[in-house]
Formats: sequence, structure tokens, C-alpha cells
Amino acid sequence: MLTVPLIFLLQIIYVPILTLRTIFLVKNRTKTAAGMGLLEAIIYIVSLGIVFNDLTNIFNIAAYVIGFSVGLLLGGTIEKKLAIGYVTYQVSLLEKNMELVHVLRTSGFGVTVFEGEGIDSNTRYRLDIISQRSREGELLDIINHNAPKAFLTSYEIRSFKGGFMTSSMKKRFKVFKKNKIKTANENESI
Repeated sequence: MLTVPLIFLLQIIYVPILTLRTIFLVKNRTKTAAGMGLLEAIIYIVSLGIVFNDLTNIFNIAAYVIGFSVGLLLGGTIEKKLAIGYVTYQVSLLEKNMELVHVLRTSGFGVTVFEGEGIDSNTRYRLDIISQRSREGELLDIINHNAPKAFLTSYEIRSFKGGFMTSSMKKRFKVFKKNKIKTANENESI
């Protein structure tokens, strides 16, 4: 009867590894994906071998199926916590909002401003904002606070070269964090 918890445990280890391997492969990190694939294959063979050893044991099959499902939930949670990679947000505004642009840039986000024309021939503005996925919540908070009626779309970046992202964004974020800590310390002393 120890096979049931073993199968369940193997599945909740196997499926998050499968999830992460897929994400690393999509993000063009093939060496990491290959290493995870090796571990994934070993766990897969062992757990499936135990299940196939006795297909009349409904408990083994149930442990495999339920463990797979729980593993998917766990894998999704791990992926959200790791927040690997970058995301681009396109923010459409009815009017120019340089205060929003300034706040985003001083917070360390890459922002490009475009001017366009809407259906009624009125001028519209679009911001292309690049962010690390780990800072996506912070980005959305800034946008919601400064432009609550903005229209947002997003997509993940698979790769990029040059531009603001490479060094300037990292430097600005360090300065932003330092100023944020300094401001917090000053507020505590008041």
C-alpha cells in the first residue's frame, strides 16, 4: 500500500518539472529545459512503471491521476512565483499622460510613447512598456493609479537585443529601490 503515496508524490514532483521544462523551452533556455527533461523522464518512467505493474489496482491509478492534477496546480503556482522573463504592455490613452510616463521611467520601466489616430480621427497615445514579469504587479498598480481608464494589452517577450532593457533599466531600478527605502526610512523617523 506504500505504492499509492509514492505514485502521488512522484506525480506532484513530475508535473511541476514538466511545466517548468516547457516554460524554459518556450523562453529559449534549451540547456535548462534539457536538464529538467532528464529528471522528468526518470520520474515518469518510475511512476508509470509502478502503475503498469498492476493495472487492476485502482488506487495506484487514482494516485497517478490525482497527483497529476495536483501537480498541475503546484506547477502553475511555482511558475507564477518565479515569474521568469519579460512582458510588454501596450497602454492606450485618450490623452497624453506625461506624469504616468515619468513615474514609470523613474520606477525603472522602459517606456516608448507613440501618437496615433482613433476611429473618430482624434489623437490617441500608446505607451509600450517593458517589464520583468516579477514586477508586473507593480507596473499594473502604477498604471491603474495614474490612468485608471487606460486600455491594456500584454504579451510575453521571448528575446530582445539592445535598447533600454540591457543596462539602463537595471540601473534605474536600483536607484528607484534605493530611493524607496530611503523615503520609507524618513517616514518612519517622522
